[in-house]
Order: sequence, then structure tokens, then C-alpha cells
Amino acid sequence: MRDKLYSRSSLCKFIEFPKETAGYYFYYPSEQKTFVSRNAVFLKKDFDMDSIQDEVLLEESSELPQQNNMTSFEPSVPTKSVPALRRSIRESRPLVRYRFMGLTSQLDNDPKTYEEAMSDIDSNKWLEAMKSEMDSMDSNHVWTLVDPLKGVKLVGCKWVYKRKLGANDEVTAFKARLMAKGYT
Repeated sequence: MRDKLYSRSSLCKFIEFPKETAGYYFYYPSEQKTFVSRNAVFLKKDFDMDSIQDEVLLEESSELPQQNNMTSFEPSVPTKSVPALRRSIRESRPLVRYRFMGLTSQLDNDPKTYEEAMSDIDSNKWLEAMKSEMDSMDSNHVWTLVDPLKGVKLVGCKWVYKRKLGANDEVTAFKARLMAKGYT
């Protein structure tokens, strides 16, 4: 009886790549069957090319009748003409998702610190955004002010600023968020 932990794989020999489908031709020696499968894991360390060449040579030699006279035989291998590589005429362009990458780096001029926000041209808008954030935190009862305990390290905080842009890249809002620092 098979259960879900039963091994579903079997050790087979690779034959060749099929021309009509995607996958590999395999030979299953215990059942003497060949089949096509797309799911395969090749054991590169166990791949023994010498034994495969020996098997092929033994099969070929057993099929040929033995001859006493020695004649030199050079097999004529037809050479296939390889067509020359063709260069594409199509103009290569950057992907659409990367097209405006340079523009976005130029637009990212939001203040990183409180000092930068206060020295910015829009400092009054940043102050308004910070006041709005503090009012929101107060109305939602985000914290309660208490005296710090001795020996307890307090978590710091910092302001994060962002200009929100509309459809035509005009500034629609100034956002300020008070964030706790992620370390103590």
C-alpha cells in the first residue's frame, strides 16, 4: 500500500531529447520500457559516460559479423552547413517599467530629517502635516504620557515626510508620520 511518503521516483537511463514534445526520453530497465517525461532530476555525480560507451560498443560489435581481413575504414560523416547568425534589425529599447527610473530619482526630494523639513520652502505645509498627525494620534489615544522608569531605555522616534503627487505630477498633499525607531 502506498502512502504519501512513498517514493514516486524511479532510476532510469536518459536516451535522448524528443523532437515532437518537450521533455526527455528515458529507458526504465526493470520494466524494459521507454517513456517521455518532463520531470527529471539528473544525478550528475553518478553519470558514468564510460559504461555507456562500453554498452554501445558491445551492442555494435555483437551485431557485426567478424572479418579476417583488416581494411582501414574512415566513416564519412556528412557535415551540416550551419547558417550564419542573423542580427536583429529591431531597435533595442529599455523596458517600459524602467523608462522613468531617472525621473523618479530626481523627484525624490522629500526631507529626510526634521531640520530639512523646517529649512524647506514648504516648511509651513510640513508643520501643518505634523500638527495633523499629532492631532490624529491624540484623538485615537495612541499613547499615554508617563514618567520614564529608571534604568529603562526609551524607544526614540523620528518624522518621515512624503509629498503625495497627483495624476499630472503636481503635489496634492504633504504627509508627515511619526515613526518609532526600530532599535533600542
